[in-house]
Amino acid sequence: MFHARCAMILREAEDAFDELAQAASEPTGTLRITAPNDYGAEMVIPVITAFTARYPACRVEQTLSDQTMDLAAANIDMAIRVGWLADSRLQARQIGSFQQILVGAPAFADRIAAVRDPDDLATVPFVANMALREPLLWQFSRAELERRAVRMQAKIAINTTIGVLAAVRAGGGLSVLPDFLVAGDLASGRLTRALAEWQLPSGGIYTVYPAARFRPRKVSAFVEMLIAAERGKDTAIERRKGARR
Repeated sequence: MFHARCAMILREAEDAFDELAQAASEPTGTLRITAPNDYGAEMVIPVITAFTARYPACRVEQTLSDQTMDLAAANIDMAIRVGWLADSRLQARQIGSFQQILVGAPAFADRIAAVRDPDDLATVPFVANMALREPLLWQFSRAELERRAVRMQAKIAINTTIGVLAAVRAGGGLSVLPDFLVAGDLASGRLTRALAEWQLPSGGIYTVYPAARFRPRKVSAFVEMLIAAERGKDTAIERRKGARR
């Protein structure tokens, strides 16, 4: 028993020295990341650009995909996942959150103004995101007491969030999109929010890792920069909300 306890203490000491060495070292090597198409293009790629500029000894390979990948099998250092994690066994860390927003193009301004209740949406053209588990059924809430489930009527159905955004911008109908993707369009007037007093479910933004005892310095450095970008995004969104008020 004494030997087992001492062996454990020695392993912990070795691990502590390893962590210290990693923390003090400059990030190097190839960082392999996977992220969803929308969040990856909007948020992760700018961080990758800044990361490779700050750490010239690193290179990054990013896979944009809305499919969940086996990180170990694909030799991926980390994944960014957006929404709701189904597997609680994953080594994951929540780094941010997002709000879903019902939006439409200025061409739909009259229709948007006429929508005063979620039930009014049944007759409005809707662009369905087929990448979602329930692309037509949406849960609205107001003042934490009022709940309303609405089934939309899809005029157009597209299998990527980026494609849905393009269709909405072109006037194809209303759709529900994440705030990080539409904040700029709302601020510029390119898109308009519908039913602003009603809320849709929010989701989380997570970094997910393959099973390992340590994270290479390149991973922790990139996550730090991504968290900083997330905080900057949230600040910008709040600033835009205040300007609209």
